[in-house]
Amino acid sequence: MSDDVEYTSIRVNTLRGDLQIPFDVYVRIAGKYILYCRKGTSFEGTRLERLKSKKLKAMYVKKADEITYRQYLETSIDTAYNGQAGKSLIMRAEVIQGFQQAAAEQYFDDPLSEFAYHHVMSSVQRFVALIGSEAGIVQALLSLPNSDKSITHHGVNVATLSTAMALASNVKDPKLITQMALGALLHDVEHFHSNFDVSGSPSEYTPVTFDIYKKHPLEGAHRLQAAKFVEQLVSNIISQHEEHIDGSGFPQGLREKEMDPLVMVVAT
Repeated sequence: MSDDVEYTSIRVNTLRGDLQIPFDVYVRIAGKYILYCRKGTSFEGTRLERLKSKKLKAMYVKKADEITYRQYLETSIDTAYNGQAGKSLIMRAEVIQGFQQAAAEQYFDDPLSEFAYHHVMSSVQRFVALIGSEAGIVQALLSLPNSDKSITHHGVNVATLSTAMALASNVKDPKLITQMALGALLHDVEHFHSNFDVSGSPSEYTPVTFDIYKKHPLEGAHRLQAAKFVEQLVSNIISQHEEHIDGSGFPQGLREKEMDPLVMVVAT
């Protein structure tokens, strides 16, 4: 029997935190599954940083442990969102940020999946509620280093800042704030698919590279065009997040009066 039948992939970002894992975790090297971490240990500190430095997106558990893995996820995220659980704010922020990244990556893998879209939307709703209710969480989330220049880590940062700005500006509609935060999380969907190198500053791009970069907002929106379930605000954020209120942005050179105020929050 092929080894592939015995294992199922999991996302590295979902293993953050100090909870002990009740299953063995494997890496796949040259078609072979190698034990990386035994059950009873945790993914925090140097172990997590080593994984991030390798830009490893997926690891594996045995099929027999899949239900145990799902239970671990539920416990981990519930503990992170519970301010009374006795965990440090930074540790909780690491777990929450990792789960937001994982939900975004799951949707990016299949942007026409309505199931994946509603899953990431549900995750964002909980995320927005936390930002609006717990002091210090914004600072904790933004203090986490994006050492591997991850698109989804950047998306979580933009969603965090945008939500905090909208709430500080007295935006009342939780549905609109959630859609705005979701658009912020997903705004660079095209970079995920094009593998564009975002490690440098746009000011350092060559004319050819910058021309490619300028196309990513519209190309990202076009990628989602067939997904009729995507709200218009989310689509507008993806296509307009590089616009400026004076018309100097791209790709369309829109001005303030032509943009939704919540799009401008994300663009800022």
